[in-house]
Amino acid sequence: MLTFKRQISDYLKEWKQRNDRKPLLLRGARQVGKTTFVEQFARNNYKHYIFLNLEKPEDRFYFDEYGNVKIILESLFLKYNITTKEIDETLLFLDEIQESPRAIQLLRYFYEDFPGLHVIAAGSLLEFAMKKVKSFPVGRVEYLYMHPLNFVEYLEAFHRTEFLKQLNNIPIKPFAHSGLLGMFNRYAIIGGMPEVLSTYLENENIADLPKVYESIWGTYQNDVEKYASNETELKVIKHIISTAHLYLDKRIKFQNFGRSNYRSREVSEAFQCLDQAKIIRLIYPTTDVKVPLIPDLRKSPRLQFLDTGILNYINGIQMDMLPVNDLSPIYKGNLVAHIITQELISLNTMNDKKPNFWVREKKQSSAEVDLVFSYGNKVIPIEVKSGKTGTLKSLHQFVEQAPHPYAVRIYAGKFSVERAKTPGGMPFLLMNLPYYLGTKFPEYIDYFISNYKL
Repeated sequence: MLTFKRQISDYLKEWKQRNDRKPLLLRGARQVGKTTFVEQFARNNYKHYIFLNLEKPEDRFYFDEYGNVKIILESLFLKYNITTKEIDETLLFLDEIQESPRAIQLLRYFYEDFPGLHVIAAGSLLEFAMKKVKSFPVGRVEYLYMHPLNFVEYLEAFHRTEFLKQLNNIPIKPFAHSGLLGMFNRYAIIGGMPEVLSTYLENENIADLPKVYESIWGTYQNDVEKYASNETELKVIKHIISTAHLYLDKRIKFQNFGRSNYRSREVSEAFQCLDQAKIIRLIYPTTDVKVPLIPDLRKSPRLQFLDTGILNYINGIQMDMLPVNDLSPIYKGNLVAHIITQELISLNTMNDKKPNFWVREKKQSSAEVDLVFSYGNKVIPIEVKSGKTGTLKSLHQFVEQAPHPYAVRIYAGKFSVERAKTPGGMPFLLMNLPYYLGTKFPEYIDYFISNYKL
């Protein structure tokens, strides 16, 4: 599989140079490219590289047999012909660390006893493994999160340097709009899974991709037994995986989900497992218009798949999407909200925070804003619409409650900022953002607030 430039590369280079460096725990769903990325980083930055895949008994042996990191390192250095003087030129990579709770527990001693050694661990089901760890090394490790490739990384993969240059212009130049929109539409169709993009880069033919999607989705389905804690939960998770893709266009109820007889608690617990595995996430609403944003877990969430390309494949609509210039109508208008949510999640490399959408607190109200984004002391509403003439009723209701005048519409048109009024006569500022600027959202909010005042 090809290797790709990822946005966390600069962070790892900075981590490598630190004197107070802690073991780094790289987290993320299966198949997002963690192993390939670390191997590439090791080849480019270290004299010595020790790779242990803890799914393999022969690699897990060091932790099963020895409970002392000094002995473990002596054994590994002897095997790999590394001297103790070269410890600061060595990267130890513990892949699939969730398979060894003892290895997780011993990370603290690598930090305390051998601070010169560079240690990266990766795992895709760590939340489940942590339950078996007697003493987790709190404060002795740091976390980094990896996701499917976002649009910037997608352009990097295709070496679209001119598009990248234009994307970094704030505000975007009008002449770049058509080309970037076309690139983004293709990205929204195939998604950002590394194996999919490796295959696609060979001849840029979507017809070659179904077998790759099927392999990835099959891996997730086969992992179900690792998520479930009992037979009932296993059955519920299997049911969710087979039906969740049909519910992208609506908020869900746990009770009898997918026309089943499963109870609310059973479905909720199964969804929590899939959320922890980062395959199908629960995106909860908030009723807040001020920071901090607090998700309301009593209200119905909506679903977010790990990758929009996988979702499109499961629903069998990729070929139908190819001739479409505006993606807004797909999934009853929810495809763009899904891919923009995926883009915002990809920006969170230091934590596992998920975006929220907004609903009006008033009973019997149907007001719902697609996304909200915290910026400093402001909560910015984001509405996804097919065009400038689309209704903004819910956005207007948010603006009338918010203590600031800033709002965003994401659509297929060109970038602009306009002065507008709610039906109640309240003035506000509306920034119209093309779909492809999702990964640049923080920079555009900064530009918007810094340069426009009522």
